Amino acid sequence: MDYMDDKAAKKAIIDIGQRMYVRGFVAANDGNISVKVGDNAVWATPTGVSKGYMKKKMLVKVDLDGKVLEGTYQPSSELKMHLRAYRENDALRSVCHAHPPICTSFAVAGIPLESPILAEAVITLGDVPVAPYAELGTEAVPEAVAPYCHTHNGVLLGNHGAVTWAEDAYSAYYRLESMEYYAKILLITDKLLGAQRQLSEEQIGRLIAMREKFGVKQGGMPRRTER
Repeated sequence: MDYMDDKAAKKAIIDIGQRMYVRGFVAANDGNISVKVGDNAVWATPTGVSKGYMKKKMLVKVDLDGKVLEGTYQPSSELKMHLRAYRENDALRSVCHAHPPICTSFAVAGIPLESPILAEAVITLGDVPVAPYAELGTEAVPEAVAPYCHTHNGVLLGNHGAVTWAEDAYSAYYRLESMEYYAKILLITDKLLGAQRQLSEEQIGRLIAMREKFGVKQGGMPRRTER
């Protein structure tokens, strides 16, 4: 699979960071974004900088062990999670981590996003599990996400936020948007309307079969529940 070149990767990171900030997916200096540009090279966001106000000169290039190859800023301690995802699944080219409010609320409550109520969510996400809580900046964070890198397109991080990955930068970010939208609909239908009309097993099966058509190579399976 082809890689983005350095210039395109840095442009994508700046653009995605601004989108995250404008949509309220991050506050202050929260969140991080990375793009893999070679077998052993990743561009990433720096620590201590708002995603809405980054400049290309602030970005950091590292290898898969986290060694800085280019740049004068320090990468985020949470980059360990990104690098582990790339090592687990060689097809991945980008990872996005943020704290979208509704997703983060589900993560704090320990509730996965798994009800089959949206056709698009079944295709692009399937279900979104909650990874165990892990202390920030420690090896426990990459360990928590590692089991899902081959089976899912993202996870909620226990008492923390959300992370998504994909075969290109914008797909990883769009999955983050889709995850927050899915969480919003789940919240409204369950808590405000008090009703969710779930898709049937047959309907779910047909949607799962459509993933290949939409270029979705992995994704969890939503779970019907009796209500």
